[in-house]
Amino acid sequence: MLRFRSFQICKRTLATHPTPKQQELMARGLPKRAPLPGVTDIVVVASGKGGVGKSTVAVNLAVSLANMGKRVGLLDADIFGPSIPLMMNIHEEPLVDEQNFMIPPVNYGVKCLSMGLLAKQNDAIIWRGPLVMSAVQRLLKGAVWAPVDILIVDTPPGTGDVHLSLAQNVPISGVLLVSTPQKAALEVTLRGAQMYRKLGVPIVGLAENMGHVICGSCQSRMEIFKNVTDIFTKQIDIKVLASIPLDGNITECCDNGIPSVIKYADTAYAKSYRQLGETLVRTLETKGLVNDKQ
Repeated sequence: MLRFRSFQICKRTLATHPTPKQQELMARGLPKRAPLPGVTDIVVVASGKGGVGKSTVAVNLAVSLANMGKRVGLLDADIFGPSIPLMMNIHEEPLVDEQNFMIPPVNYGVKCLSMGLLAKQNDAIIWRGPLVMSAVQRLLKGAVWAPVDILIVDTPPGTGDVHLSLAQNVPISGVLLVSTPQKAALEVTLRGAQMYRKLGVPIVGLAENMGHVICGSCQSRMEIFKNVTDIFTKQIDIKVLASIPLDGNITECCDNGIPSVIKYADTAYAKSYRQLGETLVRTLETKGLVNDKQ
């Protein structure tokens, strides 16, 4: 009976939003976030749920922004499962300058860094939290990113060490959430959003991924799932910035290191990323970010 009661109390505590005073105290407890030299905005691409296409979104968004004339960096912060080197067709180890700062290699107009470029191919990285956080800091602050207008940071699923290290070390302009339009995925993703809000990091919005397909013959939109995205996003006041269709060429493009927005530039899939990029830039420029409401 005592154990059950303790669980109930813990459950109520987790479900409670922090008060403005509690948020202020949490923000005070964070170290001062030093900006990255020459980087205007840092946008974290996040999803509490795995398998929703977060890295694919990060890659195609970064390339779309570069095609718009923006100076773009792409940081793969998934220390244990880096996929950006394959998807961006970059495999050489980064060079270092005289001060031992890494020089991110460039492809498709995007500067890229990943633990996958520093570790031996197929090697498993078996690290505890402090080493993971140290690696994130090295990739962030031990590289010559400048000049960059927008640094896109691809993160692993969950709300663990990588996310905390990012929130504590650099001023994040906003978090772009990625989720498929399913209750299971959205619930976990929105928990991750609340974590960032509690740390004082604003939410840019949500990219709905793989929610529909475009008919190749008539170009009409066909829904795959019963869409529940709007219901969930309204609950915590998050905007859907773009709905990205499921495309049959995704696997081919990812495996061959050619972003879909490059190889299939005239498709509805590529147009959805242009829309996402334009909306993201407009949101950052107008500071139209969503803060936690009590």
